Amino acid sequence: MPGGNEQPRGGSAARWLEPADDVVGQRLGDEVVLVNLKTNRIFELNRTGGRFWDLLHEEGNRDQIEARLQQEFDVGEEQLTAEVDALVASLAAEDLVRIVERD
Repeated sequence: MPGGNEQPRGGSAARWLEPADDVVGQRLGDEVVLVNLKTNRIFELNRTGGRFWDLLHEEGNRDQIEARLQQEFDVGEEQLTAEVDALVASLAAEDLVRIVERD
């Protein structure tokens, strides 16, 4: 699983995510449409996925992204973490994001 190499919260290395170089995104209302320019595949993110994508460009640090999402959406921490895990795994599997470790 792509997210399996990530450090747990509070680990020695911060968890960072970066959009892949060959991906462009466009906001359409509450949703975000992503296009992988290498594969010409199109992906649609719902409201929360779109907000995650916006924060990815602002923050990059997964823990900070999750903290912001926790403030903005009425969802429990465990559920949010599980949903972010699934989203990151899906985005990484389609080469839309890269998981990077930084100190």
